[in-house]
This record gives sequence, C-alpha cells and structure tokens, in this order.
Amino acid sequence: MGKIVATEYVTLDGVMEAPNEWSFQFWSDEAAKFKLDELFASDALLLGRVTYEGFAAAWPTMKDDAGFADRMNSLPKYVISTTLKEATWNNSTVIRENIAEEVAKIKEQTSQDILLSGSADLVNALAQHNLIDEYRIMLYPVVVGKGKRLFQEGIDKKTLRLGEVKTFSSGVTILSYYPA
Repeated sequence: MGKIVATEYVTLDGVMEAPNEWSFQFWSDEAAKFKLDELFASDALLLGRVTYEGFAAAWPTMKDDAGFADRMNSLPKYVISTTLKEATWNNSTVIRENIAEEVAKIKEQTSQDILLSGSADLVNALAQHNLIDEYRIMLYPVVVGKGKRLFQEGIDKKTLRLGEVKTFSSGVTILSYYPA
C-alpha cells in the first residue's frame, strides 16, 4: 500500500503560497538531489486544482539531464477539483466527489509514495480524514509576512511525531512528521 506524503515548501512564518517568490535563493544541489530522490520514490502525484494548473502549464515543456521532468510528466496525476473542466496534462485524472474514498483507493493501488505538493486546501481536507501518512516540510529560512499558510485556522488538532531531520548548507531544513 502506498502512503501519502504531503511535501511542502514553508517559510518560518508558516507561509506556503507562491514559493517561486521566496525559495529560489536557497536552491542547492542538496535540495535538487532530495527532490529527485523523493520523486523517484513515488508512484503518483496528488494535487489540488491550483497547483495542478501551475504544474500543467510548466512541466510538459521542461527538459533536464537528471530525468526529473520526464518523471513528472510520466507519473499518474490525480487532481482533486470540483471546478476543473478538463485535465490535459499527460496521465491526469480528475476526482470531483467522494474524495476521501477515492484517495483511499489510490493508496491501495500503489506501492510507493503518493506525493501531495502545495495544495493547502487538499492537505487540510485529507488531514481531517487521517489520510496523510507523512508531512515532509521543507522549512525555508525566510519570513515573508503574508500569504496562505499550510494549516488553516479551525482545523482539528493533530499530534505528530518527528521522524527525520535533514539540514542543507543553504539553511533549508527538512522536517518529516508522522501521525502520532
């Protein structure tokens, strides 16, 4: 059975929105290898509509020597959305209803990780159903002062246990948390 890994770029003040505006200055070979290894340990991508649309606009035309773009484009992609009319990116399926049940089925059908990137609303919805197996937070040493936070106000309390911690020379720290 696969596990859902919410893999998120987050600032010190908890913002996850628009990482293109604050994360690039901290990018390094260490981060690139980490993200490549993470992607190749996965069977599928799970995305909310906004993240999907951003990825679908960028990834189909990207190329790289490491094979990251090819892997992104070839993996099955599951988009959770009630408003997306059509999923045009290769291997994409839209899930419009019975989200918890459909995501549980995807977990049963995979053997590796299912990466959930960005998509704060989806993270919060799946957390309410105890469907996230790991929260992998890439904590960036920057405060941006505004923007959408990963965890919304009013969600149920979740206690997590710290698993692994990795620190890159750029100051980015990877924190892996698991449901307690």
